Amino acid sequence: MPQNIVEKILSAHLVEGELVAGKEIAIRIDQTLTQDATGTMADLQFESMGVPCVKTDLSVSYVDHNTIQVGFENADDHDYLESVARRYGEVFSRPGNGICHQLHLERFGKPGATLLGSDSHTPTGGGIGMIAIGAGGIDVAVAMAGGPFYLASPKVTRIWLEGRLPAGVSAKDVILKVLSKYGTKGNVGKVFEYAGPGVATLNVSARATITNMGAELGVTTSVFPSDEVTRAFLKAQGREPDWQPLAADEGARYEEEFVVDLSSLEPLVACPHSPGSVAPLSRFIGQKVNQVLIGSCTNSSYRDLKTVALMLRGRKIAPHVEVGVACGSRQVVEMLSREGLLFDLISAGVRLLENACGFCIGNHMSPGTEAVSLRTSNRNFEGRSGTQSAKVFLVSPETAAAAALTGAFTDPRTLDLPSQVEDPAAFELDDSLFLYRETAGVGDPSAQIVRGPNIGEVPRGVPLPERLDGVAAIKVGDKITTDHIMPAGQRLKYRSNIPQYAHYVFEHVDPEFYGKASRNRDAGLHNVIVAGESYGQGSSREHAAMCPMYLGVKAVIAKGIERIHRANLINFGIVPFVFCDPADYDRINAGDRLQIAGLRKVIEGDGTAVVEDLANGVSFKVCVELSARQRTFLLNGGLLATVARR
Repeated sequence: MPQNIVEKILSAHLVEGELVAGKEIAIRIDQTLTQDATGTMADLQFESMGVPCVKTDLSVSYVDHNTIQVGFENADDHDYLESVARRYGEVFSRPGNGICHQLHLERFGKPGATLLGSDSHTPTGGGIGMIAIGAGGIDVAVAMAGGPFYLASPKVTRIWLEGRLPAGVSAKDVILKVLSKYGTKGNVGKVFEYAGPGVATLNVSARATITNMGAELGVTTSVFPSDEVTRAFLKAQGREPDWQPLAADEGARYEEEFVVDLSSLEPLVACPHSPGSVAPLSRFIGQKVNQVLIGSCTNSSYRDLKTVALMLRGRKIAPHVEVGVACGSRQVVEMLSREGLLFDLISAGVRLLENACGFCIGNHMSPGTEAVSLRTSNRNFEGRSGTQSAKVFLVSPETAAAAALTGAFTDPRTLDLPSQVEDPAAFELDDSLFLYRETAGVGDPSAQIVRGPNIGEVPRGVPLPERLDGVAAIKVGDKITTDHIMPAGQRLKYRSNIPQYAHYVFEHVDPEFYGKASRNRDAGLHNVIVAGESYGQGSSREHAAMCPMYLGVKAVIAKGIERIHRANLINFGIVPFVFCDPADYDRINAGDRLQIAGLRKVIEGDGTAVVEDLANGVSFKVCVELSARQRTFLLNGGLLATVARR
């Protein structure tokens, strides 16, 4: 039977199950990546499994999130990550080397391979023909230990690309077009596969931009074919032997298809406060802009930043606009430097930022009060920039550069644009900031693990109680992100210290949550989170499940829960219920006393439970669909508790 690309890669890595949409399967993972915001906990979890070294073909530990070191916590945690990498056979990417997704694409990605990463934008690897999936750190730790990764066999949507992008329109506009069609919710269990004659007109960095922001759609991952464009990229990176052709068979089947005519696209923007709130740039022409930030794992490639530098060459940025540029890797910095392009940026008045996630995760460059900030990153959730009142728009590098020059929303097609930037025949190669490549997969058993005072114990859940007797500790609306649940920015330095990090659960949604949840837990009551649609979208950070578990949360009851967060909840022993009738959401108030009799029997059975709301004397049904493996996790109190029992 003809196969699409997704089926080809998954079937070659299938360990359990069969490729029937919606059914649970397990796949072998070839490569893993972690980053320092999630990797510390992933490494702690890996250590707890007692495995002598990593069992993957390649595992890389990147430092790219918490590179601002105010206090000892981040520096100590980086020392911990480096020592674990040396001990257990991970490659370690030092601070300053660059952003994990850009680096992995450049130096390690392989067509046809599987990649699991503790970062939601791991699907960037789909731009080079990988099945690359973001997951919680504990799932990545299991893969590092040689275990398979479990997921629902996906439905595959084909995105058919025709034509060629006109000048001033780029890959960011392509993915924003797809987001305008599919939105940020309702795509759980899907993979988007790109095809058509337009694919050959996009270089690998453009493809990676598109698959990177596939994470905002809520799909499992996105993937492009591996073709001669892919081969040329790998050859230029000195890795041509890693190339293999990969394309769908003639007659391969898809769940649905969406056609995008590249030649008809116009510049688009994602408006505050969602990547799915897409509108034409033309709607905002002339409106004042206060800040422009260019970079992040979405748009920090050689192609993107050279385009920006050429647009700014010989010109000055508008006097009232703050402009920052962050390259994605040292390779990009070195190449721009050798070509004199950094001079063009500096001369124009641009601030050069570190090769790190930085502004994208709210670690610095927060805009002013009610400022308008144009960014080439992938998320514009309310408050993510570090300024609650800011209005953040997501745009292409071309649109960002145009606004930097004029100080307002400007169509880049109205400016003098440089000719299309092509990839070089050979990229600058310097892997000196990748440590322990010679012991990858083997490790050094004599290496001592460095544990600073911020490194805590891995919390383990307790077995699921016979009955739930709890309180609706908080009620939230639709599209609550993991940033809402566990703030990033300055709070990320506590990611290794769960008792401390737990103080900030729902900090910007309900500052009293920690106190209320702690009092309920200490009184012997269970905490319940009540939510609307698309709960847990955004980052893969498992702390958004781990810290609530620490505070005694036993269940989430929502209209809908996103894929990665749902898996994280189960991994930490929290039942991810959904309303059988979404209208019942309106019958619950924060503070209501909620009970479920026979909770363990519900999980052992069909997953349907009756919730008694004692505050208003009503009852309603909730349900959860689980595999046998997931039932075991919940009954035992989570994945680590299950491993400990074994």
